[in-house]
Amino acid sequence: MDPVLEVDSIVTRFGTDIVHAGVGFSVTRGQLVALIGGSGTGKSVLLKEMIGLLRPTGGRIRMLGTDVWAADPAQMNALRRRFGMLFQDGALFSSLTVAENIAVPLREHAALDAATIAALVGFKLSLVGLKPEAGSKSPAQLSGGMRKRVALARALALEPEILFLDEPTSGLDPLGARNFDRLIRTLTDSLGLTVFMVTHDVDTLLSIVDRVIALSEGHVIADGPLAAVRHSDHPWIRQYFLARAEGVG
Repeated sequence: MDPVLEVDSIVTRFGTDIVHAGVGFSVTRGQLVALIGGSGTGKSVLLKEMIGLLRPTGGRIRMLGTDVWAADPAQMNALRRRFGMLFQDGALFSSLTVAENIAVPLREHAALDAATIAALVGFKLSLVGLKPEAGSKSPAQLSGGMRKRVALARALALEPEILFLDEPTSGLDPLGARNFDRLIRTLTDSLGLTVFMVTHDVDTLLSIVDRVIALSEGHVIADGPLAAVRHSDHPWIRQYFLARAEGVG
């Protein structure tokens, strides 16, 4: 199966600091992939490079057949309609209602009338487990878990083929985090999504992820099913899973 995402020899430098020194991997359609790594390994930086927000120093990224950093503005606009992004803090517009937040990509990228947009917003709310009356609330009136779900509904507004998630369970209590994990797995399977997430949450890896990619010192140090990655001899990976077993973090 052809990959929907290709990260090829990515180099990232900030001044004299080398964050990525030839990172490469590919993702095939329908996978739920987690990117892990210690603090400062450039996980979120790589995610921003993949979606066209931050230019890498070198290398190439292809998404759905488009070379992200060689594409012209029209090609990138077309590509943005085919992927969704959930930022770590949700990045909701505080001045807009929940419904207005979800409608933003529909108004920007789809030629739809107000009634159709309203119907789609209602459907996206139900898709992430929220009731229709949540649409009239402001983000400030919602719990952290509900805000995450609203941000997810917005990321799914245009029916993307790929969904990117940056630390999706960050800030949630354990019960809320596991509920959010189950939602992501259900949506992946029911919608045929390809999901690429940055996470530090070992419970997420254990419960829903198909494949794990681990970064350390600028390189991919492990890539494969969880069972294979967790038995790697690399010191950071051993420490990462040992901390979980001892109840740390």
